[in-house]
Amino acid sequence: MRYLDPKNDLTFKKVFGQHPHLLKSFLNALLPLEPDAQIVNLEYLPSELVPEIPEVRNSIVDVRCIDQKKRQFIVEMQMLWTDSFMNRVLFNASKAYVKQLKTGQDYNLLQPVYSLNLVDDTFIKDSPEWYHHYQIVHALDTGRRIEGLEFVFVELPKFRPQTMPEKRLQVLWLRYLTEVGEKSAEVSKDLLEQREVREAVEYVKESAFSEGELAAYDKYWDGVSVERTLLADAIAEGETKGRAVGRVEGEMLGQQKVALKMLRKGLGVEEVSALIEIDTNEVLRLSELLKKFGSSAEDHCAR
Repeated sequence: MRYLDPKNDLTFKKVFGQHPHLLKSFLNALLPLEPDAQIVNLEYLPSELVPEIPEVRNSIVDVRCIDQKKRQFIVEMQMLWTDSFMNRVLFNASKAYVKQLKTGQDYNLLQPVYSLNLVDDTFIKDSPEWYHHYQIVHALDTGRRIEGLEFVFVELPKFRPQTMPEKRLQVLWLRYLTEVGEKSAEVSKDLLEQREVREAVEYVKESAFSEGELAAYDKYWDGVSVERTLLADAIAEGETKGRAVGRVEGEMLGQQKVALKMLRKGLGVEEVSALIEIDTNEVLRLSELLKKFGSSAEDHCAR
């Protein structure tokens, strides 16, 4: 039996974007919700943030939903970490919070928004911690906080299974994301003993997918591989340049070079902007440089 990776855009949405009871179990396990504040039922919300599979970009999958208390939950899978991702997460959660009210409605109607971000990359290098919970708290008295927005980031590569009876379901769901995949000859009995996780395993069996879905699955990983290579090259080149012109300038130059490479491969301006999170106007400027200078466009990147 061959299993597909549940972190892929196609499989993630098949599991958590089509089965609210599985998403409910997942969120209750991963989010820091008090026992009396657990999610009872969920309803999916449409989102302009969700790209069609897999044409727009390969970095993020997004599921949005609302529960019985009208609390909103945003779930994103980030395959590659970028410095601007944190800002993107803050923007998306803030936008969801603000859009709850129509003009003239009372602010008391606002309900909390929770942002759960699963990152298949390491972004805090000097800490072994893999679970990061952010709240709006008083700088001196952290017991005082402003309700409304909460953020959780999970660094999947750092996660190591351990015995935590009080968080058993959290461990099982994270093992599902990190252990099940194309290299899995079989799935651990621990995962199959839990009803929701066992059902989620069934949904990522290769036999559950059509030929078209399998082609989309492979295309998604091809895109991620290209991004990973281009970003790694850009970071290395940016760091080299950074020693001479400064870190910020070096990182900017690296980003510009990635954009030019993508444009040469035929990617559109909007797609390049979304993939590497660079301003659309800057991509348009680089596109004009490419038309004008061709192979020497990199020499003219700096403004």
